[in-house]
Amino acid sequence: MNQHAKRRHQAGLAREAEREKPERVKTIGPPLATPEEGRLSYEITAEEAGQRLDRALAQRAETDGLALSRTRIRALIEDGMVSIDGRQASDPGAKLREGQSISLDVPAASDPEPLGEAIPLDIVFEDEHLLVIDKPAGLVVHPASGHETGTLVNALIAHCGDSLSGIGGVRRPGIVHRLDKDTSGLLVVAKTDAAHHGLSLLFADHGRTLSLTREYRAFVWGRPDRAGGTIDAPVGRHQHQREKMAVVRHDHGREAITHWRIEEGFVSGTAPVTLIACRLETGRTHQIRVHMAHIGHPLLGDSSYGAGFKTKANHLTPAARTALEHLHRQALHAGRLGFTHPVTGEELMFESPMPEDLAQLAAVLRAKT
Repeated sequence: MNQHAKRRHQAGLAREAEREKPERVKTIGPPLATPEEGRLSYEITAEEAGQRLDRALAQRAETDGLALSRTRIRALIEDGMVSIDGRQASDPGAKLREGQSISLDVPAASDPEPLGEAIPLDIVFEDEHLLVIDKPAGLVVHPASGHETGTLVNALIAHCGDSLSGIGGVRRPGIVHRLDKDTSGLLVVAKTDAAHHGLSLLFADHGRTLSLTREYRAFVWGRPDRAGGTIDAPVGRHQHQREKMAVVRHDHGREAITHWRIEEGFVSGTAPVTLIACRLETGRTHQIRVHMAHIGHPLLGDSSYGAGFKTKANHLTPAARTALEHLHRQALHAGRLGFTHPVTGEELMFESPMPEDLAQLAAVLRAKT
């Protein structure tokens, strides 16, 4: 990591520490009692006083050897499964006081609410702990309003059965990261709780101290004025269009860093188009789409962040214009995924070739007519 990257990383850590301080404890004592299966009870020590509830519980769980990520603990708090001095807690960020009694009920992994569906999966790798899938464009990752069936989760339930990790919550079993519905490419899914816990830590680290590679290929409008660069701009909810994300002030968003480089340039008709390789240092919702639009080069086919460039299609050759019309999605593909296996320690790297719709787009962009 060069000095500039180190300074940027240190600044990000400082901002995170400022949001969540104080953190005063490095070693957590044993729980006072576990009165029945599935319940953990703790008394807050002087060293833990002032900590966030979710952070303190995550540290306790790690000390006890439990595969409970901080994200899962937040979900349990929000579901009313945590109490402080006998009263239900609802705020993961609640600051703790010495002597408080904390109870955490950990429900057994329940049967997933979504039903298994026999949806074909392009499985690139699978062992007893995890699988890597090459997701097609158009496949929603997990059930949500308007997409209750036909999702990747439905397919995973059918494929994995009882082996699918339950600690991600019944609506998203095994899911530790995701791709937008209309983004194609590589996705890793946990099959066991141990893999889920390890992968959650890996993705939370963003590959800064642990081994993680996420590279995408994107077709963007225009030609950047340099061969590559880094976009360091926080991403948060759009102020007026809440279904969209946007680059926002540091105190209104989350740190987002994208490294990019030019792979190939085209001039189709009179319209310049560029194939960009993007490497994520963080993984925020719609990050690449937001960042590339932010620097004036939105993705082809992106109706949310590139609507202002829609008329650019009129300047393409007829063949390229037709290919873009048939794309029906943003021109983005998760082509490379690498990570350390959370259980075996093996270094894994996977590559996915450009899918047929994007390969066809590239072919007609290269053609002169």
